Amino acid sequence: MDNLQLIKSNQQSKYEEIIEYLSQDNGYWLENDIWDAIETFFIGEKISNMRYIDFSNIKNDNLKNEIKYFFLYKHKEKLLTNKGILRLNVSLKHFSEFYTGKSLLELDREKTFIKWKIFLIDRGIKFDINEKSYFWFSNYLLDFIKDLYDDREETEKDIWYSKNIKGAKKSATSDRLATSINFSDIPIYYKDMVKRYFKTIITKKSWGHCFNILKHLKVFFNYFYNNGYKDGFIENLNREDIENYLFFIGNERKDKNLTETSKYISYVRTFLEYIQIAQYDKAPKKEVSFLIFQDDIPRREFVQDEMRRVKFVPEPILKQLDNNIMDLDRPQYIPIYILLRETGWRGTDILNLRYDNCLDQIWNSKEERYNYYLCGEITKTGIAELKIPIRDKAAEMVQKAIDKAKELSTEENNPKKYLFNTYEGKLKGRPLNKASLLYTIQRLIEQKDIRDVNSELYHFRLHSLRHTRAKEYVEQGMGISIIQQILGHQSLQMTVHYATVTENTLYEKWKNTEDLDLFRVNTETNKLEQIDLNSDDGENLIRYEYVKKNLDAVRVPFGVCFKPSKLPCKQQMNHCLTCASFCTTVENIPEYEDEIEHTKKQIDIAERCGRELWAEKNKTYLKLLEDTLERVREQKILHKNGASREDIQ
Repeated sequence: MDNLQLIKSNQQSKYEEIIEYLSQDNGYWLENDIWDAIETFFIGEKISNMRYIDFSNIKNDNLKNEIKYFFLYKHKEKLLTNKGILRLNVSLKHFSEFYTGKSLLELDREKTFIKWKIFLIDRGIKFDINEKSYFWFSNYLLDFIKDLYDDREETEKDIWYSKNIKGAKKSATSDRLATSINFSDIPIYYKDMVKRYFKTIITKKSWGHCFNILKHLKVFFNYFYNNGYKDGFIENLNREDIENYLFFIGNERKDKNLTETSKYISYVRTFLEYIQIAQYDKAPKKEVSFLIFQDDIPRREFVQDEMRRVKFVPEPILKQLDNNIMDLDRPQYIPIYILLRETGWRGTDILNLRYDNCLDQIWNSKEERYNYYLCGEITKTGIAELKIPIRDKAAEMVQKAIDKAKELSTEENNPKKYLFNTYEGKLKGRPLNKASLLYTIQRLIEQKDIRDVNSELYHFRLHSLRHTRAKEYVEQGMGISIIQQILGHQSLQMTVHYATVTENTLYEKWKNTEDLDLFRVNTETNKLEQIDLNSDDGENLIRYEYVKKNLDAVRVPFGVCFKPSKLPCKQQMNHCLTCASFCTTVENIPEYEDEIEHTKKQIDIAERCGRELWAEKNKTYLKLLEDTLERVREQKILHKNGASREDIQ
């Protein structure tokens, strides 16, 4: 190339990468200035009567190859659809007239964007402000090429790609357009501060979540700069400024989803709170809690609301789905549905399974056999490897899927070893599509005429299988903490929202208590009495609300605590030993000795597993037990609000 020497020495190797990349397919992309969509190694057909991408109007070879590389990379990596690629040909034609320089590196992004917009308007070209093929073409192109030539660490650049950040939590089924996080639109004055903030969260939160946070922060910055605020406005924010921003969001988001609307405020508040606590130089001077109030954030659609919207799959419909699932018109989705029913995992979690590590066998010393476990990454909550037991029949199905995936997979069509992979087409090398799974099940519902209680075709939601499985776990008597681990929830609170029971099960559990001997309080003596519910005595007795209390009951050493779930308890690790109403005597010494031994074992396990916090709590509890036991041995009886037995006698 004549102008190859124009590229700076530190950019030479990058340009050579461009040439090497364009040399694919026997040099077709490099040698031809007009690309034909009907070529089998390109798209293979015309789309919407579009066929060619024409680079012949670009006179400078260096510039031409840079733009070619942009087009080919977006196509090869499936970052744009085939139709989207071909539509860019029109923008390319105008851009070839707009810029006749030697390299895209010579262009300033913001100035070029303004000139490009004026250029289009002057030529009477109609475009939508959201139309990527016209309005944003210059930004997309410049950002991409400048990032290519940039040799700095990824987090120092203005565009971060998930593949270049170690520890980034990106799901295989994530939006393909969210492969990068772009800080180019953040004002220069605040750009480094925003990037510093994202460095603290980029490996803690999912990639998609970080992408959305930045999207909402950009609205915040754009509002203030578009309304006359200058560099330094964050440091001097006052309540009136925020009220104006809230008014703007309220109007822009009128009658729109409240959960999404809340993010324009809550994400901003979290960002401002962090930079203030971390003492960033450009943090607000005024306390953030005095700038953005809790009441400013619209009430989100809480998990309870989501529960009412998603609901469970009604039992009659669930049975019909389970019985007919083998009739899916796309058989590749059958094992996915079965695993969703088997595990309660999210659709993304199942589609993210890899055939080389998704099935494991672990020795069970009690049963003296190996049990099968499903192994996967839970990207939403950052669990790198979650293992849960599955039935042998389900494991056999998974093994068959593994064998088939190994047979069909090559480094070219399944480089990441997905268990449920797409082997051809524009999505080749990615997991089967979650939306297609949903549509396939919906077609089955139509074919089998599966109707709801209102005689309408059942509207199926994929996530409802997760709620349904959680409900089944509860009804089968599984502990809430075990359900939390199986579902891959980060907090127990989330599991509690999922883990409810149906009205029928609630009634059955309540009905079973009718045959139990329960406690009642004698209103004359105020003493707790155990009585037979079938007896006639009890006109002056008050029956405990057993069912409600029992749902909140917690077994503690030496008894059961019936504390209401919402009532705080300071005795969590003290188990009543420091309670003013607690009494203990020498009769309880064997219980103390057993509990001390048990606690020592818990400490040993916690230390071996690296659970320092739990070990520390148990050590505190152990000391309390040992101190109490010593006092009991010395004083015979302990009761803070009462006299000793000797004094009573």
